[in-house]
Amino acid sequence: MGRLDDLDLTLALKREEQDERLSAGGTRLTQLRLALGGKLHEGDPLGPPLVLVFEGWDASGKGGAINRLVAPLDARHVRVAAYAAPTADEKRHHYLKRFWPALPGRGGMTIFDRSWYGRVLVERVEGFAHEDEWRRAYGEIAEFERQLVADGAIVAKFWLHVSAEEQLHRFERREKDPLKRWKITDEDWRNRKKRPEYVAAVEEMFDRTDIPEAPWILVEGESKRFARVKVMESVIEQIERGCAARGFELPSPSELES
Repeated sequence: MGRLDDLDLTLALKREEQDERLSAGGTRLTQLRLALGGKLHEGDPLGPPLVLVFEGWDASGKGGAINRLVAPLDARHVRVAAYAAPTADEKRHHYLKRFWPALPGRGGMTIFDRSWYGRVLVERVEGFAHEDEWRRAYGEIAEFERQLVADGAIVAKFWLHVSAEEQLHRFERREKDPLKRWKITDEDWRNRKKRPEYVAAVEEMFDRTDIPEAPWILVEGESKRFARVKVMESVIEQIERGCAARGFELPSPSELES
């Protein structure tokens, strides 16, 4: 049994509770984001860079979770970097190269919507990388993330999980919606047929890259409301824990009441 099998996909929230927790979380996240960016008080120091990685099944709700996460933030204070298949020119270089320009500096925040984990997921399953290349990538990725953390960054990685049945339901709903039909492609349907191979790749990815410096956070995504709240609250927890470990003082939530 793998880690995905341990997730309770029946977890759900009512809309009222979702809205209440997202509102409270958004207020705290805004406070933390301003503190990291040195913008709460004049002369405040910059906090550690914040790197958030989002992976998951097609139609697992990554986009919605990211949208709810950044909604309370000033758009100038967060960068969302989305990645598709590498271009012909990008393939000429080491696969990590294209991600470096989006990495945040001190006080910055970047959300990676898809990431370097494509090397050990789609590139592995679809045969775009040779076996020696994707096997070598586990160590390369773990070391890459350790380097980021050693340089001061907070790194957290999210996997949004839905059942095969729920994924099919969402695929079919997208095909029927003229405003969402563009989100579903022939490639999505082909990938779905290989789900057992992807499950094996995902589980090995967890085993090889879930490191203390940059943990994987698995999100039960059958309920989009639950997933959005868990992502928001987990990000806050990772910021608070990471800053405490680095000795960077954060404001308390009680300061918001003054």
